[in-house]
Amino acid sequence: MQAIAFCKQPDAHETGPVVVIYGPVRFLRTSVLRELSRLVLGSDAEDDEDVSITRFSGKEIDLASVHDELRTISMWGDRRLVVVDDADDFVKTYRSGLEKLLENPAKKSVLVLLVKSWPKNTRLAKRIAKIGLDIDCAELKGGALTRWLGETARDEYGKQLGPAAAAELVNLAGNDLGLLDQELAKLAAYVGDNPKIEADDVRTLVGGWKAETAWTMIGAIQSGDLGTSLECLDKLLAANEAPQRILGGINYLFRRLAQATEMTRQGRPLPAALKEAGLYHPQEIDTASGFLRRIGRPRAERIHARLLVADADLKGNSRLSPQLQLERLLLELSGTA
Repeated sequence: MQAIAFCKQPDAHETGPVVVIYGPVRFLRTSVLRELSRLVLGSDAEDDEDVSITRFSGKEIDLASVHDELRTISMWGDRRLVVVDDADDFVKTYRSGLEKLLENPAKKSVLVLLVKSWPKNTRLAKRIAKIGLDIDCAELKGGALTRWLGETARDEYGKQLGPAAAAELVNLAGNDLGLLDQELAKLAAYVGDNPKIEADDVRTLVGGWKAETAWTMIGAIQSGDLGTSLECLDKLLAANEAPQRILGGINYLFRRLAQATEMTRQGRPLPAALKEAGLYHPQEIDTASGFLRRIGRPRAERIHARLLVADADLKGNSRLSPQLQLERLLLELSGTA
């Protein structure tokens, strides 16, 4: 089964006692595991606090330990997920033991094997095909990649992405799905209320110096370097970049920071909240954590409201010039006011 098909309709599939997730695309493997855990447990496999999920390294664990974990009854729910990462060597070493284990599989637990390759002609693979699932996370190319971009833009970000814009995005950003998803998120914020992402939007945001300047400006806001952020703003406005588009780039990050701040009020640890809000890379999370701690909770809790005010002001609620409005916003967001 293809990963995209599974992620579209996970509820349409029975997992059985074992699932194999294979292929080179990390973004798809992560997406499949997330949907699988929601299907089996009703929770996220990336949630470190979920005691119904156990993860092992395939390079360090033995079959006996996996077997014991599968047979352990959870005190917190009816079902459990036992995940073996980097399981290629594990499968090779314990192939016959796995075949025997699956003759009488655990009733309440699902074994998940994450492997790079999965030959379909082995006895183990044939057995799993009968009682479980094997999900292919192969690289997307050509029309399949274009369709994925269009569907993701529509389903995740509420935007139309035509074939020309999709082709331009692949041309400028490559075919890494994780990176493409990040670029779609930026583009969705960049076009604002416009329902469609055009090829010109892609060229401007993904490929141009303006995009680099915008992200330098945002990075300077987080570090408290107000001078650099104002210099970048001046360059963008001098190049006739629309103020609303500049705000869209600011919104891309700071709405996520506001969302994470709200989650921490409900007891969520800050790094986990930032990840759930859409920041995936450790460096992004570290930078955002440092920024939020620097400005303090009272300021962080006002970010969302301040962005809404800035949007309304740029649409006509303020008599100040757009440049002064944006300068004031940068001053307040940076925490140097």
